[in-house]
Amino acid sequence: MLLTIDVGNTNMVFALYEGETVAGSFRLRTDASATADEIGLMASEYFHRFGYDPMAVENVIISSVVPGVMSNLKNASETYFGKTPIVVDQDVDTGLKYEGDERLGSDRAVAMVAAIAKYGAPLILLDFGTATSIDAVASDGTYLGGTIGTGLRVAMNALNQVTALLPRVDLGMPDHVIGRNTVEQIQAGVVGSYVGGVEYLISRMAEELDEGPVTVVATGGLSWLIAANTDMIQVVDPDLVPEGIRLTYLKYLREHPEI
Repeated sequence: MLLTIDVGNTNMVFALYEGETVAGSFRLRTDASATADEIGLMASEYFHRFGYDPMAVENVIISSVVPGVMSNLKNASETYFGKTPIVVDQDVDTGLKYEGDERLGSDRAVAMVAAIAKYGAPLILLDFGTATSIDAVASDGTYLGGTIGTGLRVAMNALNQVTALLPRVDLGMPDHVIGRNTVEQIQAGVVGSYVGGVEYLISRMAEELDEGPVTVVATGGLSWLIAANTDMIQVVDPDLVPEGIRLTYLKYLREHPEI
């Protein structure tokens, strides 16, 4: 069994693979103050819930954009899974081709690797997380560039924090944009304008790619909400990051045949 760990700004996503199949997955809050024992014990509890022995893990591979948690996470892996983890961009490169010198964060890179493998290129990949990234890949699989913007949940929370009378509301999009009450007006205003902005960026990227039909793929926790309100997203795939980490692990094995 392979354990992949995606360390994001908000959550750490653990996915347990048996071959190419995800046997189970769970999330822990990303907390730089959590000790190795706290991380290991919580992760072990989920393993037991799935009916797996943590020590049956054959290897652990981590993609992280939060350096502050890595020391304790590595220690947790060694103590509770008996494995020194492989770290993306430290022990193995994703293999993504770049047009320029600047490199993506490991989370975006592994998601792109998985998207290219599953859906081909040219490709536009949207990742709706704490931040929203939109990335473009040419038909030969070369990463060209992209955008980084405020995540939808961050935008909704910011509206509540800087206004005295507007309430915090659930993320959603009403059937109409003429809101009948304050909640509907906030939802239509925030989510509707967000969808419009995403559509604008997709259109502009497709024009700049200038390679004919382009596949538009969305991932991340809020991809379902955006995709439900636009026809410009063709595929929603919530598992691109763990799948990209798994593919990067296979690349690591090819580069280290002695393992």
